[in-house]
Amino acid sequence: MPGFCQFCYICRKNNIARMNFVEELRWRGMLHDIMPGTEEELNKGQTSGYIGFDPTADSLHVGHLTQIMTLIHFQRAGHKPFALVGGATGMVGDPSGKSAERNLLSEDVLNHNVRCLEGQLKKFLDFDCGAKSAEMVNNYDWFKNFTFLDFIRDVGKHITVNYMMAKDSVKKRLEGETGMSFTEFSYQLVQGYDFYYLWKEKNCLVQMGGSDQWGNIVTGTEMIRRKASGTAYAITTQLIKKADGTKFGKTESGAVWLDPAKTSPYKFYQFWLNTTDADAKSWIRIFTLKSQQEIENLEADHDQAPHLRILQKALAEEITVRSHSEEALQTALKTSEFLFGGGSLEFLNGLNKEQVLDVFEGLPQFTISTAELAAGINVTDLLAEKTTVFPSKGEARKMITGGGVSVNKQKVDDPAHSLTTSDLINNRFLVAQKGKKNYFLIISE
Repeated sequence: MPGFCQFCYICRKNNIARMNFVEELRWRGMLHDIMPGTEEELNKGQTSGYIGFDPTADSLHVGHLTQIMTLIHFQRAGHKPFALVGGATGMVGDPSGKSAERNLLSEDVLNHNVRCLEGQLKKFLDFDCGAKSAEMVNNYDWFKNFTFLDFIRDVGKHITVNYMMAKDSVKKRLEGETGMSFTEFSYQLVQGYDFYYLWKEKNCLVQMGGSDQWGNIVTGTEMIRRKASGTAYAITTQLIKKADGTKFGKTESGAVWLDPAKTSPYKFYQFWLNTTDADAKSWIRIFTLKSQQEIENLEADHDQAPHLRILQKALAEEITVRSHSEEALQTALKTSEFLFGGGSLEFLNGLNKEQVLDVFEGLPQFTISTAELAAGINVTDLLAEKTTVFPSKGEARKMITGGGVSVNKQKVDDPAHSLTTSDLINNRFLVAQKGKKNYFLIISE
């Protein structure tokens, strides 16, 4: 039976036994490959390990969540996690899994991206829990004064070209039409030195990453062995795909980002809520911290009533809170209830303009003059003349009289009813509804 985390007061106070990190990854279906001796080393006691994140954009996306969850499990198992944001490796570009070379980003853009990623990663890990507190590092800090000649003398001489060319990520590119630049070819040396540096300076014995990173990670263990006669270890996790084989984390509108300005908490919540049953059964193990028993109970309940989407809701709620906040989850739930159920519009009063527009993204939107609305606008004129909610006044009158029109969730049954600025939500918006599910946003400007 694993012992208690000797450094963690919270674990001792709550009688929480330290879990076996590798076994945790195994039962969750996350483990892909592990270097011999790694599990034994981790079971000796607290170990330091890291995962790298390259700042190719100013936000992480859901594709990064597997690695984030790996670091969370690593820390919960009593180990010390390091999150490396690659200010240096971001300048080079990782060829792993790429069919063509990335466009290189400017230093200013990279620095901005690094700051954004650091802020996001700090939401997931505990940076104040004693000896196992997480640490953030940036490889630019140890590469910025590293001259090219020093690098090829002190690093390049330890890894042969034959060894580097044997890596799958290199072979595929060399065999392809685009080839590979020296810049990208050097990436595995740069990442390998990262591991050596953190092994030497921070006692990091383990590097973790997605299965596509195995070649880069073992280059680091090999560099540590050749350069310092040391021993280091490697763990990789499964690359997540949908059950139908399509790419995880992509929607019709693009990537699902962790930055709420890029992907709203509502859309983020909906992404998880709309997963298939097969994906939900896999993803609830990977992207939540629920125990095996909790998940099995949820699966049993879900199988009894699949239409209730119990697994999807449990998955969507937990990961939305972890990535955003409880408040963001409540807004997402209220938005869903409003759009797909009988929820009220009151929650919109607490949102700013951008958040309201995001709720109604993809729905028809119209603008009207605030001055006109202040003087009063007949609802029929508003919906059939000032906007095109209805193609004609006759059709508008017919549906209004029949009880098929609502404004701000209030039924309007008088075609002569007048609307003014006092009806605006947030002093700016009217929400018209035609039938049960046809919504229109009218913006006063």
